[in-house]
Amino acid sequence: MGQWRWPVMAICAMLSCVAVEAKNHYGTECETLPSTIHIVKEEFDDSGQVTLNCEEDIAVNKCEGACVSKVQPSVNTPSGFLKDCRCCRETHLRTREVTLTHCYDGDGNRLGGDKGKVQVTLREPADCQCFKCGESTR
Repeated sequence: MGQWRWPVMAICAMLSCVAVEAKNHYGTECETLPSTIHIVKEEFDDSGQVTLNCEEDIAVNKCEGACVSKVQPSVNTPSGFLKDCRCCRETHLRTREVTLTHCYDGDGNRLGGDKGKVQVTLREPADCQCFKCGESTR
């Protein structure tokens, strides 16, 4: 048993060093950042023809960053390693109404006034943090 103990301890020590080194180098940098997405909303008639096409570039929040994950040897898991994977994602989503103002009819003519505006509902991250991968935030 003494033969097997030293290599496992050496692996543990090596992995711990790697995890600490990665944490110091990358850190946990999960944050909510501004971004822009292009939204297209189309409406169709009964025959499937486009009757309205609206689009807009909209400012939204996104979750981005790195979370520290760890791997350590384990005699209790089939793979021989216990993995603690962390992912950057939203703590909750907020709902927001936005107006698309670049609207065109089925022939490609630009629409103005109330016909040239369409409301759409977005869900975007209100805040972000690191979570265990695969776990629900709700």
